[in-house]
Amino acid sequence: MTLLTRFIRAFTTPRLPRAAAVCLLLLLPQTGRAAQETLSFAVNEGWTMPMMHITDFRPESGILFDIMQSLAHHVGLEASYHVMPRLRIQSALERGEVDMHCYSAQAWYPDLSGDYLWSLPILYQRDWLVASAATAAGPYPEQFDNETVGTVLGYTYPALQHLFEAHKLVREDARTQNQTLGKLMAGRYNYAVTNQLILEWTNRNLPIGKKLKPISLVAEQPAACMIRNNPDLPVGRILRTLVQMRLSGEIQQIIDHYTTPTAP
Repeated sequence: MTLLTRFIRAFTTPRLPRAAAVCLLLLLPQTGRAAQETLSFAVNEGWTMPMMHITDFRPESGILFDIMQSLAHHVGLEASYHVMPRLRIQSALERGEVDMHCYSAQAWYPDLSGDYLWSLPILYQRDWLVASAATAAGPYPEQFDNETVGTVLGYTYPALQHLFEAHKLVREDARTQNQTLGKLMAGRYNYAVTNQLILEWTNRNLPIGKKLKPISLVAEQPAACMIRNNPDLPVGRILRTLVQMRLSGEIQQIIDHYTTPTAP
């Protein structure tokens, strides 16, 4: 493992000290052949707003879309997007079909082969077990016994694995997070797993008596971008740009744009 790789992997806390980030800027490589004119991103088809809005396999808006668009613009490349199931992303990276995947963590890809670098965290993911408005939830997790829970195909939930194995919870997968929550609101099951940003986005459009209820925080961890260490890419400039976008407040402004409640 190189000094650069160790340094990047050290930044796994939700708040990055400014002085440390400046040091990272100095350590990152300054060169790159930049033979490519595009920067291709793997997009998880399971994402939904406010993370990303996808229509006909084309991203159109959302926190991650805006971050990727801005990153490509800053480094002088055109962003291209490849929407695919979560389970296909690893093979797409390994085969060189895409250059980057953002909103990810090393723990989610333990068997990834190849030469990759990780950015500093761009977001912090908090996964919640949520209940429908009509569900009278008991003490967690004692209330469960062979209880169906809405999950997303290809997603792993390490914090809940012991409940799956003990048949306290039973997965029912949907292709997207939006479908998972739609089934929850339609009464297909009483519980689902979703991240906090999506939960808040969904609840803000629901009347008081229909809002989904967070039951338990099941996991939280930083999420970053991974990039293939390809000499045809300006890898160092891309990673430095993500640091600059965070230090300047640009990433937070993008998050706030989609999460700050609008005035009535």
